[in-house]
Amino acid sequence: MSRSEPFPFLPVNLSALRADLKQGRTRLAATYQGRPGAYLRAHSDLLDAVLIRLWQAAAPPRETALVAVGGFGRREQFPHSDVDLLILLHEEPGARLTAALERLVGGFWDVGLEVGHSVRTIASCLEEARRDVTVATNLLEARRITGSRRLFSNLRQAFREALDVPGFVSSKVLEQQQRHTRFQDSAYNLEPNVKESPGGLRDLQNCLWIARALGMGGGWHGLARAGLLSRSEVRRIMSLQTRLQDLRIRLHRLAGRREDRLLFDYQETLASELACQPRGGRAASDVFMQRYYRTAKEVRLFNHALLIGLSERLEPRLGEPALINAHFSHRRGLLEINAPDVFERHPAAILDAFLLLQQRTDLVDLSPATVRALVRAVPRIDAAFRRVPENRARFLAMLRAPRGLTHALRRMNLYGVLGRYLPVFGRVVGQMQHDLFHVYTVDEHILMVVRNLRRFTLPEYAHEYPLCSRLIANFERQEVLYIAALFHDIAKGRGGDHSILGAREARRFCRDHGLSEEDTELVVWLVAEHLTMSTTAQKQDLSDPAVIAAFAARVKTQRRLTALYLLTVADIRGTSPKVWNAWKGKLLEELFRATERNLSGGMVSRDVQMELRRREALRLLARAAVPPEVPQEVWPQLGENYFLRHGAQEIAWHTRMLARALYSATPLVRARAAPHGEGIQVMIYTPDREDLFARICAFFERMNFNVVEARIHTTPHGYALDTFLILDLGGISASYRDLLPFIEFELAARLASSAPPEPPLAGRVSRLVRHFPIEPRVSIAPDERGQYHVLSVTAGDRPGLLSRIAQVLFHHGIRLHMAKITTLGERAEDTFLVRADDERLDHPRQVVQLQADLIAALRG
Repeated sequence: MSRSEPFPFLPVNLSALRADLKQGRTRLAATYQGRPGAYLRAHSDLLDAVLIRLWQAAAPPRETALVAVGGFGRREQFPHSDVDLLILLHEEPGARLTAALERLVGGFWDVGLEVGHSVRTIASCLEEARRDVTVATNLLEARRITGSRRLFSNLRQAFREALDVPGFVSSKVLEQQQRHTRFQDSAYNLEPNVKESPGGLRDLQNCLWIARALGMGGGWHGLARAGLLSRSEVRRIMSLQTRLQDLRIRLHRLAGRREDRLLFDYQETLASELACQPRGGRAASDVFMQRYYRTAKEVRLFNHALLIGLSERLEPRLGEPALINAHFSHRRGLLEINAPDVFERHPAAILDAFLLLQQRTDLVDLSPATVRALVRAVPRIDAAFRRVPENRARFLAMLRAPRGLTHALRRMNLYGVLGRYLPVFGRVVGQMQHDLFHVYTVDEHILMVVRNLRRFTLPEYAHEYPLCSRLIANFERQEVLYIAALFHDIAKGRGGDHSILGAREARRFCRDHGLSEEDTELVVWLVAEHLTMSTTAQKQDLSDPAVIAAFAARVKTQRRLTALYLLTVADIRGTSPKVWNAWKGKLLEELFRATERNLSGGMVSRDVQMELRRREALRLLARAAVPPEVPQEVWPQLGENYFLRHGAQEIAWHTRMLARALYSATPLVRARAAPHGEGIQVMIYTPDREDLFARICAFFERMNFNVVEARIHTTPHGYALDTFLILDLGGISASYRDLLPFIEFELAARLASSAPPEPPLAGRVSRLVRHFPIEPRVSIAPDERGQYHVLSVTAGDRPGLLSRIAQVLFHHGIRLHMAKITTLGERAEDTFLVRADDERLDHPRQVVQLQADLIAALRG
């Protein structure tokens, strides 16, 4: 048959074939009993049979072949994965053959196969493989389904001859690094991907692909024959692979589609299917997820060691190893043990291995043999080991080393060493957190915080947090910060206050490791108070000198203040990529500098502080060419408290905007890019009205803006002068050029309307909030000086949340003084200052009713 002739379809009943396929898949699913290998092979065989029938019915040219690639090629076809196919041709097809091939592929889809296909000759296969490592990977494990054996054999031979093995290996290693980076290089996200996340199936497959490219076929047993795995390690790695494959099959089945993420929607069901039981106050789903994280950790360990070993086979490390000491040598950057039983005979050498990696710049990693020996010897780290003074000194030396601490701790956690040396740390390995803002397990979060602190010390990252970099550079004995970071969340999940429990553990560690009394007290205080600075900054009025004085009295010293500031920034940055923003950074820095002035005796009285702000504002106005009579006219109408609660920049900005609108009957709205570099600052000036806050909140929520701070000021002549800081949740404002006028016009129009406030939004609640709901909490209490009542609200974040609160306050006639809106991931922790002279708050029955109405609104 010539290439111009289409091949006809022989009679085939597509409906019957589709029914057979559906019935076969249903039977496989119904009889699945947790043996993924048998299922994957049977599913691949089922698809093979369907494809062969279609191929034979189509009667293609003799010199063509139907080839399975990808997971289908290695006979690992998951329930809802694409069916990856290569239609291999002897020569380039003409138009009519191309049309016929398209009809054939259409037939594949018609019977219910979700096909990913390519049509190529051998030459085009090789060309694509040279350009794309994914194509090369597919061809590496290609499998003929039907068609010309000779053509397929020619493809395999040509591919083997053309494969650039060093290039392939380096590309696959780089590909893995990039994939891990997409997941923040962590296997411990709360909804990990069992295929793609670090420690997932892809890490195992990557080892096998590289091994096959290096000529080591035969899967894990082939790696054992090559001396890279022992028989027991083969059994273990195959067990880990089976566990991940089983999870992926179950996920596909539960979702009814291709779904490789362990979403909260499925965790409880999977825990039940796998017979996980609640334990130690933890839900069955938490126990199940901890098992998964430990599986992923083992997979990462095998992946790490095998990639080093495979790279050695590509580039043999020639020459004799250079002796370091009685236990270790090095060869081309790898630390090698001098005898297989070094760690068994000398357990202290386990810590020495990590110390050497920190101390010597010519060492980049442990050799595969060293890793395997170390993992076998980990049980030697017991209570007696931990009591040895020299071992304690070694661990402290690691914390004090000028380089490599983050890598050392991560390696120690990966190999199981850190949890053995610090059993309290071992208890939180793989432990989930359901506070709606930590996206990592407890151990991963702790190591993230240590990493962030170390990052402050590196010159190449000084531009990220200049103040932190400057402070830590002058901080003596930085190891106290790292110890505090290690212990700040180490008591999570025990019940009780984890800060207090963690402080006890920290004191025990410091005592055992011989820290001075001064450093011990600092570490213990930091662990106990690690939440204080963020709470103060995000929930209290930092313009109030009494707030600063109270915080300074709690901190007491400059060293404590510096340490707490550094730990707080590192901690918030280590919770989630979404939690930190410039507004939080501004608040923390503002609190740090104000407290620093207080501790150094530079804190001035309220009257002097207001006068200094007036002088600075006058200077800014003069520089903007504002006539001196403008502030003389505007400022008397604003009241004394205004100058206490607003900075000089805001005062100058408000003054310029109010120059011609001081007695305007229509709302004035002005917006600008926030001075601290993120978000939009909006000034609203209008005759005061009780529903004003509710109207403003409704507008911002409908525009998909997140209110993070609101300063509510009422002037003596009855005007509201409110300042809002908002963040754009939709990411639409790459430039504020058009957005700022839009806000000014639209919000002013809404505020001028006499219609009732718009009802709160009723959008969908996020999956995280739905599966781990926070019971709303509302508290109302007078502040320490009796000037205001503090209304605190905690709830799962949801669309319209702030409007719901505003509507309840409006209906109860409560007037706001200030609002601080704190969103921590999916958790809202909002604080409102309300007038203490409001009689409604003096009657317990009305306070209880206000609390009940707020909780009802938050639940609704």
